[in-house]
Amino acid sequence: MKNDEGVATVWTAIVIAALIGLAAAGGWLAAAVAARHRVEAAADLGALAAASHAADGPARACDRAREVADHEGAVVTACTWRERDALVEVRAGSPPIPGLPAPSARARAGPVGLPD
Repeated sequence: MKNDEGVATVWTAIVIAALIGLAAAGGWLAAAVAARHRVEAAADLGALAAASHAADGPARACDRAREVADHEGAVVTACTWRERDALVEVRAGSPPIPGLPAPSARARAGPVGLPD
């Protein structure tokens, strides 16, 4: 008969370490997804802000998009116009997980109901 005293303790420690690792990976994934959603919202809001200030000129409209994105914790990397549509690209101010790139997003908004 073999002496296997303490084997359950070793297996329990291995299982606990694996569960802690899975919980940490889940937390990192949740942080990355939340950051991506925040950046997408900042892009949408920035494009809407630019489109709503289109009558003030492209420069002022893009300034407004930058203000809105900054308030949302994002940085506007590009603000351009195609016909009457504002095209806004943003990225997160800092990556949610060190070592990974900061998420980015783009959005497009323009006037509604105007004749072509």
